[in-house]
Amino acid sequence: MATFVLVPGGWHGGWWFEPLARRLRELGHQAFPVTLTGVGERSHLAAPSVNLDTHIQDVLQLLEQERLSGVVLCGHSYGGMVVSGVADRAPERVGALVYSDAYVPEDGESCSDLAGARFRQLFLDSARADGFSVAPPPMLDRQATAHPLASVVQAIRLTGAWRQIPTREFIYLSGWSGTPFTGLYQRLAADPEWVTHSLPVGHNIIADAFDELTEILLGAAKSLPV
Repeated sequence: MATFVLVPGGWHGGWWFEPLARRLRELGHQAFPVTLTGVGERSHLAAPSVNLDTHIQDVLQLLEQERLSGVVLCGHSYGGMVVSGVADRAPERVGALVYSDAYVPEDGESCSDLAGARFRQLFLDSARADGFSVAPPPMLDRQATAHPLASVVQAIRLTGAWRQIPTREFIYLSGWSGTPFTGLYQRLAADPEWVTHSLPVGHNIIADAFDELTEILLGAAKSLPV
């Protein structure tokens, strides 16, 4: 039995990963879809102080309270920032990292830095209403909620301990225009320390490549020591 912790991207709560969590549980595994502070059913906790450190701590608390170790930690999109911070602060609890069309930051980088000028402007324009809540783009699911601005502009602090995680995988979703992940995928595909996958689908991997994502996660779990 493996344990999966699933961290969604911006504007999304644990509901987005819940169908995948159900599938993994049906296969006999543990699965924890995470809702980060200020988003989804926790949107009532939104505040200017909610930042990337808050979201990293959300997942660290889950690992601590549930006494989880050897987990397959998966982050989608913005969730890559969070899982990087979690793995760097608690590498002893993480057995594998899977980045699903997600940011893989270096020390001192923010989601806003990595997203590029187009998305950086979207973040700022969408937060004009109150100055700290980035409204969801109109094409997203009706369950999407505003996302804390501070979490996408705060620079991550990494010691490099996350590189101790023996299994690191990246999923590139090539079927959407304007993706900021092409260069990252090309770099990681040339790095022997990474396993990379490329799927010709849009950014919503749950809708477009559910079975493929399931198989990739199960494959990452097989790399864990018994």
